[in-house]
Amino acid sequence: MRARLDEIVFDCADPAALARFWASLLEAEAVDREPHWSYVDPPGLPRLAFQRVPEPKAVKNRLHLDLMAGDIPAATAEAVAAGAGAAGELVTDAYGQFQVLRDPEGNEFCFVSGRAARGGRTRA
Repeated sequence: MRARLDEIVFDCADPAALARFWASLLEAEAVDREPHWSYVDPPGLPRLAFQRVPEPKAVKNRLHLDLMAGDIPAATAEAVAAGAGAAGELVTDAYGQFQVLRDPEGNEFCFVSGRAARGGRTRA
């Protein structure tokens, strides 16, 4: 069986707000298809969709997005201003740099640079 990645879907409490947060990070437009479903089509990436679910996020994500950033501290500051929270400090090692963050609903993601952007990190 062959399959193609169509979109990445986030379960969340407020799809419209989360779509706008991610749209601001990825320089894209947020689209509200229905009150319980919004999405973003970032250039060069699969669609990110956001669907309302009744239960809150309870544990650490088993999947997260790594976003390439030339200037991680500047990208982190912009993301925090948009509603993200930094999780720990900027990590610099032989592979490059990464910063773990959480979006407004607690979903983890990372800004990465250098070889860290190609899987050199050991944790998120």
